[in-house]
Amino acid sequence: MTSIDSLLTETRRFAPDPEFTAGSVAGRELYDRAADDRLAYWADRARELHWHTPFEQVLDWSNPPFARWFADGTLNVAYNCLDRHVLAGYGDRVAIHWEGEPGDSRTLTYGELTAQVKRAANALAALGVGQGDRVAIYLPVVPEAVVAMLAVARLGAIHSVVFGGFSAESLRARIEDAEAKVVITADGGYRKGKVFPLKATVDAALEGETTIEHVLVVKRGGNEVAWTEGRDLWWDDAMADADLDHEAKGFDAENPLFILYTSGTTGKPKGILHTSGGYLTQAAATHHDVFDLHPESDVFWCTADIGWVTGHSYVVYGPLANGATQLMYEGTPDTPHPGRWWELIEKYGVTILYTAPTAIRSFMKLGRQIPQKFDLSSLRLLGSVGEPINPEAWVWYRDVIGGGSTPVVDTWWQTETGAMMISALPGVTTLKPGSAQVPIPGVKIDILSDDGARVDPPNGGLLTVRDPWPSMLRGIWGDPERFVETYWEKFRDDGWRYFAGDGAHVDEDGDIWLLGRIDDVMNVSGHRLSTTEIESALVGNPVVAEAAVVGASDETTGQAVVAFVIVKQSHREEHTDDEFVQLLRAHVAQAIGAIARPRDIYIVTELPKTRSGKIMRRLLRDVAEGRAIGDTTTLADTSVMQIISDKLRSGAPAED
Repeated sequence: MTSIDSLLTETRRFAPDPEFTAGSVAGRELYDRAADDRLAYWADRARELHWHTPFEQVLDWSNPPFARWFADGTLNVAYNCLDRHVLAGYGDRVAIHWEGEPGDSRTLTYGELTAQVKRAANALAALGVGQGDRVAIYLPVVPEAVVAMLAVARLGAIHSVVFGGFSAESLRARIEDAEAKVVITADGGYRKGKVFPLKATVDAALEGETTIEHVLVVKRGGNEVAWTEGRDLWWDDAMADADLDHEAKGFDAENPLFILYTSGTTGKPKGILHTSGGYLTQAAATHHDVFDLHPESDVFWCTADIGWVTGHSYVVYGPLANGATQLMYEGTPDTPHPGRWWELIEKYGVTILYTAPTAIRSFMKLGRQIPQKFDLSSLRLLGSVGEPINPEAWVWYRDVIGGGSTPVVDTWWQTETGAMMISALPGVTTLKPGSAQVPIPGVKIDILSDDGARVDPPNGGLLTVRDPWPSMLRGIWGDPERFVETYWEKFRDDGWRYFAGDGAHVDEDGDIWLLGRIDDVMNVSGHRLSTTEIESALVGNPVVAEAAVVGASDETTGQAVVAFVIVKQSHREEHTDDEFVQLLRAHVAQAIGAIARPRDIYIVTELPKTRSGKIMRRLLRDVAEGRAIGDTTTLADTSVMQIISDKLRSGAPAED
């Protein structure tokens, strides 16, 4: 966990630039309006959308913690992202500049994107998809992914987007939990110069009994795929057969929009449920205000994959609801060369860049000479998302990428919150490197001790949200009890406060500093991974008797997965330790996905346990991070930690 003292040492501040402030779309009056009447403020922001039936009730909190926002109104999410802009005369405005990793590109105007979504909605309807049905989407970052999401939303159905790096087993679990009816995938996608198969993973996920009736396949990689007649259908063929026009009907504001699975403190991923009106209201409002959006001139680029919530809120719904022009890029930052991102910013004149601290730190390692080869003068605003950004990376981002004057907005939010909750407002807030800063207008944040008392500066505590907010999750799919227990039970006696699972503190200026997760969830490159889920994958290998996983600090990714594994005695002679490490790293990648592959695996003979049998992961984290080992008096065998420490000192784990 980050030291509070280090955060407060030599803190730099950047006052708003008067020129930026003069032209900014949001001002301090937003805070004043929200403070005067929070519900009226959110009602005004909701009315910036198009409503088929205007709402009268803003918030129904009669059955906490199950909130209902704008529940008596009806709207169509896809209509708000597309049709209304075309009807307003912006059909020729570019919606998406798309660049493939090999260098191919496509441009879609709002008129063209609307036409494609209408056709896709008709194609899905022809396959039996209607309101409330679930559609799984397993695609690379291609325009069809956006079309698919909006087509599902247009029908009042529910999409479940699964990150293309997840394994067949992970995909199967998500399909089964959502009871999805259709899967939309691709033959393959490009990553690091190679085509990675997607259709084959879907085929493996659908072996045996399944709720899936049809698989729609986008042609992207050009690789050969297996085919199941009657089930599988090429996307292009389905689109060619579909009608051109489709009427967007209004659905209740609380109609479910999407399920997005995220890791929890148990091995089973949680299906986070978001609905329509409140989610779109806050996604659009925060995208507009925090990024100081001028849709007539800005080119916005959020580098997230659509498989994560950042891709939902700030690649698809927020930007398109605001009529923005944006860039989408399929590949990795270093393919085919380490300056690819900066080349794209120069090519498309990107004005707003929103990315993760992991990427920024990776670029820092490569050196400023790479971005300095490109013209980045179009950039006028930079954003950070996914994990706390260290002050050094913040300043490098501003100075090297932003030319020393571009504002940087560091944003905090989660899959569960749906949209930004804490951020500076450019042109309004005095910026402070490393701090997420202040709640957005209309959101109330408190830092509490474990017993619910408010924590005063500079002490750290637990980050909580005091009152319901429009884009909040509406539950865990199929498991309302888990929803209450996971997010609301801890401070239930204090007005149903939402507990985020993150530690934080407020400094003397009232600015919030995030201190990382306090539970058994790791934040690796901005992506949440459950230690329990990875432990379950490791133990699922027949050679493993027991495993413990911790998140260790990592200079580039924020946290890294470190595993301590006991190999069964019956298998001990089969491989060397290095061979076991390679085998198990590959096993985790296959079981969950490459993103969960442990950075380090240590083969040990014992794990540190209390007398009641609980594994002391705190002590393993000390070892993994190279710190002095903490108090071991509660261990059943205090010599275990010395044995593990000696083991680690005797040789480093095998690497790729």
